Amino acid sequence: MSRVYNFSAGPAALPLEVLETIRDDIPDWQGTGMSVMEISHRSKEFVDLAARCETNLRTLLAIPDDYSVIWTQGGATLQMAMVPWNLAAPDDAADYVVTGSWGRKALGEAQKACRANLAADASDRNFTYIPEPSMWQLSDNAAYLHITANETIAGVEFHELPDSEVPIVSDMSSTILSRPIDVSRYGAIYAGAQKNIGPAGITLAIVRNDLLEPKRDNLPHLMMWKSYAESDSMTNTPPTFAWYVADLVLQHLLAIGGLEAMAEVNQRKSGKLYAAIDASDFYGNPVDKSCRSWMNVPFILVDPDLDGKFLDESAEAGLTNLKGHRSVGGMRASIYNAVPEEAVDALIDFMADFERRYG
Repeated sequence: MSRVYNFSAGPAALPLEVLETIRDDIPDWQGTGMSVMEISHRSKEFVDLAARCETNLRTLLAIPDDYSVIWTQGGATLQMAMVPWNLAAPDDAADYVVTGSWGRKALGEAQKACRANLAADASDRNFTYIPEPSMWQLSDNAAYLHITANETIAGVEFHELPDSEVPIVSDMSSTILSRPIDVSRYGAIYAGAQKNIGPAGITLAIVRNDLLEPKRDNLPHLMMWKSYAESDSMTNTPPTFAWYVADLVLQHLLAIGGLEAMAEVNQRKSGKLYAAIDASDFYGNPVDKSCRSWMNVPFILVDPDLDGKFLDESAEAGLTNLKGHRSVGGMRASIYNAVPEEAVDALIDFMADFERRYG
């Protein structure tokens, strides 16, 4: 079977070059006579891989020296809990800007740990915009301000980072590595891997060193960022295969020109897809144009009764995983780094043909 164009929101597409390397490496990795899945995480070979992976990540994101790179398990969902447990004492306030389902979930986790404050809420317009920062109801002396850089379900993305007198913490699961970012403007960043980093099973956190000491006592060892920072993310057996794939993805990104080159492609991909949607009376995107996501493009058909036919025919055409999230319906094209531009072109051509036949 030939490969399809995969628009999955996660686990998502991986670069074909990376998949081919994995295929070749599986029986015998680096002449060890073993798969990377079989080798000890304490071996010289794997320790070297981990060091290279961090070096390449620091290069790609220009991570300052006073930040720690941490690899954990549990996905971004666990980080939603680790953020308040590490950064806030029980009586501390923490501000949350909720622009979609994942921001709302992060707020719910924080409410179990501290005085989490809903500083702004975009649910009044069904998560199709970002409230103006001047309207946010911020706490006095908050421990941090949390945002979700890109809401995967709603397709809403911050393109400008707000000014803040307290550390900004961001869930960047769907944004990380899609473009350059100024890490120094954040107190902490976290991201599930299964969008632009690698396969599900490993999670990235980048934390400013002065924020590593937890603000409360008796945290479980694996709930403390400090534990991972002090052990080079090997406080327990890490997800070695996922880490290995992440290393290959980072090498691939460097080889194709880094995040500046990736940003140019990603902006072009999303721009042409939004242009096709906006030019049609058959399709629509409800998100305010000022905060449309580069990575996740939801769209609806003018006649919802055609949704099933659209999904069936697009799958037959090799365009897969276009069904919108169950909470919102419609369609969604997730066009992460590894989704090639020709996949977006093929989707646009299919959409135009479908409209000609059913519009």
